[in-house]
Amino acid sequence: MSMLSGFDFAVFFAVGAAVVIGLYVVLDGVDLGVGILFPFAPRSSDRDLMMATLEPFWDGNETWLVLGGMVLLAGFPLAFAILLPAFYVPLCLMLFGLVIRGIAFEFRSQGGPFEIAWSTTFAVGSFIAAFCQGAILGAFVGRYIAVVDGAFAGGPFDWLGLFSIATGLGVVAGYGLLGACWLIWKTGGATQMFARELVLPTLLCVGAAILLISVWTPFVKPQIADRWFAWPDFVWLAPMPIVAVAAWLGVWLTRWSEREWAPLALSLLLFMASLAGLGASVWPEAVPGSMTIWQASSMHRTQLIVAGALVIVMPIILAYIGYGYWLFRGKTRPAPDLRQN
Repeated sequence: MSMLSGFDFAVFFAVGAAVVIGLYVVLDGVDLGVGILFPFAPRSSDRDLMMATLEPFWDGNETWLVLGGMVLLAGFPLAFAILLPAFYVPLCLMLFGLVIRGIAFEFRSQGGPFEIAWSTTFAVGSFIAAFCQGAILGAFVGRYIAVVDGAFAGGPFDWLGLFSIATGLGVVAGYGLLGACWLIWKTGGATQMFARELVLPTLLCVGAAILLISVWTPFVKPQIADRWFAWPDFVWLAPMPIVAVAAWLGVWLTRWSEREWAPLALSLLLFMASLAGLGASVWPEAVPGSMTIWQASSMHRTQLIVAGALVIVMPIILAYIGYGYWLFRGKTRPAPDLRQN
């Protein structure tokens, strides 16, 4: 116990929550991205193969969402109690999107006259979930959350604004890019060609969104500009946009490459660098404008218990997810169509 008395658990939980949420964003972002691209697939067989690439992984990726919520609740209960009511509406919409998406995933494989309806539901659910995630991120970074006496004092739609709409659409485009790059890696033939063709428009939309948000954010919150352009903060923050630009160019250059893993790896790097930049912009705030991570952190005994659980659980989940990706490595082959029998 004495060895941990000087350990900064607030930073540990903040970094842990950022890692868990980042893993959820990039892994489930692939799933949502494939759903977002569903309406653009030229053939039903392409949609069948697109869904088949997700089948071994999509439900396991939701684990990170639950774990991220647990870390935030246990590590920063005061912030959780403020942020949850502040984002009730987009969180409920996001969960609604994930639920109808999961239902459509299961029922679409049955075929029949409702196949188009389930395909549409899958795409709509993916779009709603992706947009709400981006809108929550934009509201957290770009808006001040009204707090009075340690409780949320704003309205149910305070999160909604032009900035959060822009970040929501930016995340939709980013997930579409991840989905296209995933299909390049996991499919072949006509489906892969379709995915390669979609990389350019989604990449351009992502680049435009990143540029817009990067320019807009300092005007929304001037203190963010002070942080990014002040010395010596500029020195250690500069690698994030540099890596993001390099990754964006890398996706552009490798979208037709024979190294089919490269666009996906670089698009993931682009996402992680962008998220790291947003995280650095708000650090160390737990509730923007009201509370830091140290003010919002839980009791020391709770921190010890949850930190120990996190150290045990994280490797198990990583091993489980990693084994699944290793077991189902390689190209996904189209399953035999039994729906006509």
